[in-house]
Amino acid sequence: MTKKPKLEHSELSGEFTEDGVTVLVDISRPTGTRNDWKLEVITQNEDLFEWDEPFATDREAFDEFLATIARDGIHSFLEDDEEEEPPTTH
Repeated sequence: MTKKPKLEHSELSGEFTEDGVTVLVDISRPTGTRNDWKLEVITQNEDLFEWDEPFATDREAFDEFLATIARDGIHSFLEDDEEEEPPTTH
């Protein structure tokens, strides 16, 4: 049985609300490492959006999240149509 590594969560992680929609922004990396940061967004319906590429800093990850909101809107995380692509991941 493989153990999941413990994660260090960025101070920039947390709930983000815009236009009455709240999502959880999770920016993390394995504890005790200097690895790159992983960005995930979790909706109220527990849908998970993960960026494919890691980020050198937690600030870069959060800035990418904000850029996605500015470009696509927070509602882009709530698409009901399974044919729709999730927000752009990098």
